[in-house]
Amino acid sequence: MSVQEYLDKHVLSRKIEDAVNAAVRAKTPDPVLFISNHMRKAVPSVITKIKGRQILDSRGIPTVEVDLFTNKGSFRASVPSGHVTGMYEAVELRDGDKGMYLGNSVTRAVKNINEKISEALIGMDPTLQSQIDQAMIDLDKTEKKGELGANAMLAVSIAACKAGAAEKEVPLYKHISDLSSKTNPTLPVPAFTVISGGKHAGNNLAIKEIMILPIGASTFKEALQMGSETYHHLKAVIKEKYGEQGCNVGEDGGFSPNLSSVQEGLNLVKEAISRTGYSEKIKMAIDVAATTFCIAYPIVSIEDPFDREDWEHVKRFSDLGLCQVVGDDLLMSNHKRIERAIHESSCTALLLKVNQIGTVTEALEVVKLAKDAHWGVVVSHRSGETEDSFIADLSVGLAMGQIKTGAPCRGERLAKYNQLLRIEEELGDQAVYAGEDWRAA
Repeated sequence: MSVQEYLDKHVLSRKIEDAVNAAVRAKTPDPVLFISNHMRKAVPSVITKIKGRQILDSRGIPTVEVDLFTNKGSFRASVPSGHVTGMYEAVELRDGDKGMYLGNSVTRAVKNINEKISEALIGMDPTLQSQIDQAMIDLDKTEKKGELGANAMLAVSIAACKAGAAEKEVPLYKHISDLSSKTNPTLPVPAFTVISGGKHAGNNLAIKEIMILPIGASTFKEALQMGSETYHHLKAVIKEKYGEQGCNVGEDGGFSPNLSSVQEGLNLVKEAISRTGYSEKIKMAIDVAATTFCIAYPIVSIEDPFDREDWEHVKRFSDLGLCQVVGDDLLMSNHKRIERAIHESSCTALLLKVNQIGTVTEALEVVKLAKDAHWGVVVSHRSGETEDSFIADLSVGLAMGQIKTGAPCRGERLAKYNQLLRIEEELGDQAVYAGEDWRAA
């Protein structure tokens, strides 16, 4: 094929002429760069390459990272993992070879990305999120993604979502809003972990964590300031009572002093809040509780008050109307269990952990399901986190109103909070902080 035939076949002469004319109109000082960028925008983007690798999460345990390439560049995503995986959540594929990372390596999941998933998705339009996710679901063919691995699929799904935003030349949260037909991006109220317990810390506290929610802040920036100041006042309170050793932190960044009871921990947090002067603006939340806690403390949210299969008592507790009752282990972000909980009025909010589902599209679907039932939705980190800040954009784009991503310390937790600061700055006068409307955002 001659040069002229090639030009004619791809209509390149016309496209180059359009680019040159645009450069002339723009009076650009660098016409070559301008024409190059103009030509790149004129070509519809497709997925050209997908590369998976094994990295380490915040606990030093292997997880999956993906670089997805399109005509517009490369887009990276990594997935977190939790302490305990439930029987109703999507399968996290690990090698099981005790000679490598104590059985936790993810080389099989990575191989699935580099071979099977890559082959299936190359050439697809990154803006078509549901088609990309469905292609992986069809390729896996199992109910819980046990063939390819939910960790492999989610990493690719998130990377594709980022690529889709770049193709549309919009922020990630805006692309997510478009995917879900949302029109009101909202900055969420952060639930800061301040005291850690259970498997997340080395103390005697039976519950998983105590959190604070700056509901009375007027902006996310102010909420982050309130959280940080309270956290540091709490450190001083704990140091006064337990010494330096009491200021050790758990996996989520919360302090882990040896406490004799939940009430003792709540009193520490109450004292820290009083020292900040924000007493009327900051509320508290816990992972497990009893009715009396809500009467004595300003608790507005309780997560998993009973065992994951104790539907009856969770329902009875929710019926009391004392506070938001969040289903985590009860629901496991599982579509069928959420439907059951809605039907039985078993709780009033969903804790969304995207890696329990496996794709962005399915996450959007369960959020819609919960919102349609007038539930609250809390997007959540995991104990094994990465520096990926995707859930920050997800929370804004879907106007969830609540985000839970650990203490205002540790890089993998702050990556999400700092991204929310950037989003608020970018939105400028259009920025809306959920605040008092944290459940109905």
